[in-house]
This record gives sequence, C-alpha cells and structure tokens, in this order.
Amino acid sequence: MPYPTTSSRRKTLTPDQYRVTLGKVTDSDVYGAWITLAEILLHDRVEVNKMDTRRKRELLESYKSRRPEMGVISYHCKETGDVFLDTSRDTKASFNSTNFKLSGGSHPNKQLQMLWNQYGSEAFELSIVKVLKYKDPHEDHAAKLEELINQCLAENPQARRVWR
Repeated sequence: MPYPTTSSRRKTLTPDQYRVTLGKVTDSDVYGAWITLAEILLHDRVEVNKMDTRRKRELLESYKSRRPEMGVISYHCKETGDVFLDTSRDTKASFNSTNFKLSGGSHPNKQLQMLWNQYGSEAFELSIVKVLKYKDPHEDHAAKLEELINQCLAENPQARRVWR
C-alpha cells in the first residue's frame, strides 16, 4: 500500500494565507472577538454564581431549620456484654463520627477502641436508647440530655459513659 502523498495530506496555512482566506481581518477585529467571547463567558459565570449563591442560601436555611434526633446512643459489644453510652445532639452524626474514630483507631475511649479492634464492627450493636423530645433545635438541651443519660446508667448498672 503506497504512503499518502503530500497532496493528499492536510495543508497547514500560514497566518498570512489564513487572513487571505478570511478576507481582510485586522487586529481590532481579533481583539473585538476576544472581548465579545470574554463578555459571554463572564456573563455565564456570573449567572452560575448567582444560582450557586441562591442554592447555597437555600441549603443553609434548610440545615438551620432541621430538627436532628437528640438522645442517648449506645454501643453494645455482643461478645463481652459491655455497654457504652453517650449523649448526642444529632444521633446520626454522632454514630458517624464515633464509627470513623473507631475505624481509624483514634477513639479516646481506650476500652471501647480495644474491643472494636479485637472483635470488629460486626460485634457491636448500635442503638438509640432514649430520644429527647424538644421544640426548639437552637435551645441548649445539655441538662435534659444529662438527665436522660443518668436514667440510662441507673437502669443498666453495667453501662458506662463513652466520655468520662
């Protein structure tokens, strides 16, 4: 099979030849085209940023108005029977945070960390022992949560706090 000849290859044009094919193009025409392109891109970017700002504001408002589940959470080791209790202003976030620390080996409760390392996450039963009913999510509920955990500790003498 013969190689393609020079005539069948795509020709590259020099800038002068290119200007001739377009007609008479001046530097101001090129500059004007770049300015127009920049204005279009900038306008689109501003519109996107306005939409992003509105969306961010909506998400922030929905986050502020949410009502997370508050209460006492429990880590129960099924292998040993040890129970660890903690208060939480957001149970879902607390489970996530504690599991992350335990999986990374950096939880401050050494007994809980040792059991987690020895038996693994499958040996633990995670539960919400008591749920705090409340009206205003921005109110300080620390005293009520403290009462709940004290009730749980009284009901289960073998249980201990995650945080001392």
